Amino acid sequence: MLRSTTLAVVLLGMIGTTLAHAIKAGDLAIDHPWARATAASQPNGAAYLTVTNDGPADRIVAAATPVAERVELHTHEVDNAGVMRMRQLEAIELPAGEATALAPGGLHIMLFGLRDRLVEGETFPLTLTLENAGAIELEVRVEAATYGVGGNPAMGHGHGN
Repeated sequence: MLRSTTLAVVLLGMIGTTLAHAIKAGDLAIDHPWARATAASQPNGAAYLTVTNDGPADRIVAAATPVAERVELHTHEVDNAGVMRMRQLEAIELPAGEATALAPGGLHIMLFGLRDRLVEGETFPLTLTLENAGAIELEVRVEAATYGVGGNPAMGHGHGN
């Protein structure tokens, strides 16, 4: 009985770590920074998160990580022909009093020239540079390659929205 209780506590702790890692930086709360696992031959990846801004408006103006040669801020938009395309942004706006989701199919952080594959269960450092708040250091959790796809309740930023 003790072993099953201990195992249950360990498993619940692991689930809590996966779903509930948030960072508080001044007036900003950054919820569940994550990326999908990549194949060995996959040169690029992306990072996602949600920023809740309880202070004055700010903007993410840059991002950096040692796991990629280049990092860019991106969005997806539909062009005049109805085709979804990625577009690089100069900044990602963080309006006062709002939550901004960086999620598949929308705003995201592109990781170009991955130095190694992103492995499920591992983490990597990511630095966000904000126009007013400065640099914020994060740990991005690598989720399964299917995380946030289709009917997965984690679509978006990992908490069912």
